[in-house]
Amino acid sequence: MKKFLAMLLILVLVLAPLAACTSEPPVDPPDDPTDTEDPAPTPEPPEDDEVPFIAVISKGFQHQFWQTVYAGARDAAAQYGVDITFEGPPTESDIHIQVDMVNAALARRPAAIALASLCTESLDRQLTQARDAGIPVIGFDSGVPDAPAGSIFSTAATDNYGAGALAADEMFAEPSFAERLNAATADAPIAIAIQSQDATSASILDRTNGFINRMFELASGVHPGAVEVSGHTVFNRDAEETPAVQILVTIPPTTSAVDSHAASQAILQNTPNLIGMFLSNEASVGGVLAATNDGTDLDRETGIFSDLIVVGFDSGSLQKHAVRSQFFYGSVTQDPYMIGFLAVQLAVRAINGEPLEEFVDTGAKFWTHANMDDPAIYQLLYD
Repeated sequence: MKKFLAMLLILVLVLAPLAACTSEPPVDPPDDPTDTEDPAPTPEPPEDDEVPFIAVISKGFQHQFWQTVYAGARDAAAQYGVDITFEGPPTESDIHIQVDMVNAALARRPAAIALASLCTESLDRQLTQARDAGIPVIGFDSGVPDAPAGSIFSTAATDNYGAGALAADEMFAEPSFAERLNAATADAPIAIAIQSQDATSASILDRTNGFINRMFELASGVHPGAVEVSGHTVFNRDAEETPAVQILVTIPPTTSAVDSHAASQAILQNTPNLIGMFLSNEASVGGVLAATNDGTDLDRETGIFSDLIVVGFDSGSLQKHAVRSQFFYGSVTQDPYMIGFLAVQLAVRAINGEPLEEFVDTGAKFWTHANMDDPAIYQLLYD
């Protein structure tokens, strides 16, 4: 019997450690409701898990304008600690490619999407899907007009009305222009021309109205009641008395280079005392340059239109040459860098649940031969 008890004791001593290795860990007692100490912090998730991903989808990619938008978006991503992708179709006619890009982005379940839509109607289903999934969409550049209700949280874009007004301010401040405007009379009125590509596009309408309204206000300060707007029923405005200042609006029948050229030629040849021209779009810039022998007729010393103050819009190689040569007094450029930067910034704010403005102006700048090589302007001037 003693021998049996001794063997049993040895067996217990051997098995006890094994039982301890396979037993359940002790259960913590319930929290004491009287315990006021802060609980231990929850472990932070891995860094990769906490970096939001934002899909940025533009209207294009190769053009320098979009590369500058990308630079702004990339800098914002670095500043706010988010990951982004940036892509766009080869051309602005490739609507189906952009639709595929949005579909691919949604499949990755991004924290937000920034979108410059080529055709909102083609993306209605995707925008509704994003809204229903709680994925905020930020419009940029031209934005996402007429999107499904509640799908667009904010839009980062140029205030085109303000940009048109900026063109009027700069033209009015040019000394020779101001001198000739001040000298105008009812018997010898001066003319200021505007050439736009259409009277329906929201951005072009805003630029045109911005210029007209601001120039009308400025000129009326010099010649009260004697400023007239004519040339197109959308913009016409009668003067209260015989006009000393005529603001003439021209819109070619199409946006073709031939029609833009013909319209510009008609303005230059048939408008007495023309002292200024505002060209609200690239087609109009091309039309005036074609009608002036690539701008040489605007040369400040030898051109037949040497005293004409021309202000363009946007950029491009031909316009950059015209400004650098001082054929054009200057031009208004959008700020593609800030378009990209603010698109990502707004996406981050939407992810964080912050209230957003419906529209955020990305700004516009006036550039001339004197400042076009400054770093702050140079990066905004695309070919």
